[in-house]
Amino acid sequence: MRPLRFVALGDSLTEGVGDPVDENWRGWAALLAAGLAPEDAPVEFTNLAVSGAQSRDVLERQTPAGLALLPDLVSVVIGVNDTLRCTFDIHAVAARLDQVYAAFTAQGAVLLTACLPDPGAMLGLPGALARPLARRQRAVNTVVHALSERYGAVHLHAAEGAWLTDRAMWSADRLHPGERGHRQLAVRFHALLAEAGLATGPAPSAEPEFPVPSRSASLWWLATAGTGWVARRCTDLLPQLLTLAADEVRHRARGTSARLDLTASHAVASALAALSVAERPDAA
Repeated sequence: MRPLRFVALGDSLTEGVGDPVDENWRGWAALLAAGLAPEDAPVEFTNLAVSGAQSRDVLERQTPAGLALLPDLVSVVIGVNDTLRCTFDIHAVAARLDQVYAAFTAQGAVLLTACLPDPGAMLGLPGALARPLARRQRAVNTVVHALSERYGAVHLHAAEGAWLTDRAMWSADRLHPGERGHRQLAVRFHALLAEAGLATGPAPSAEPEFPVPSRSASLWWLATAGTGWVARRCTDLLPQLLTLAADEVRHRARGTSARLDLTASHAVASALAALSVAERPDAA
């Protein structure tokens, strides 16, 4: 029997950051892979996700490697790092995702996607700093929603729900899920796939296998690896984010904040309109 091939593309979320096992990251995709088929049926799982990846990295590096593996199922969960860069361009993000989705579905793979919570809210940033990031993440989520429907993806709405405010779901950095959060994603993805007849193995357990890291361990992580992660992104994003925040404050003082939302909505509509209007691959 040929193994079911599952390939995961994306960034640190899919790489498994926040769910350490034997000094490596495991994550929701690995947990999901174990339940895609019965225990006596083989599953080949390849995780191509890389921490810090943006949509450009998925298109240019991960997609060619993923296509070469001829996957039956491919997950593409990406976009948060795009919103955290001064180069953010929703037109470019939409075009890249369209190419990635099209390439895998043309090859016959089932596509797995998700919309994600905005990083500003997860990090607890002040309103003027959080709102621009929230607006960007909403734009990415709108594009992912539209393209997921176009390509017939199995799509998880992960940008909302009680799990976002449950501290037990999140790791010390407040941006990546902990083990319980990764398990929650795996359980929800499995339920969607099982409903579609695409997952026939046992559902992942929602209960953690390992104890929650102690407060001292969490603080140590933030003081070492976590600090480096924040520093790398702040160097790139902070100057522009401060500009965006000043613009936010200025519009709020004038009572014209709605213009910022309207501009963002127009950009999303324009980005989607610019994409090819070709029929979905399975619509012929």
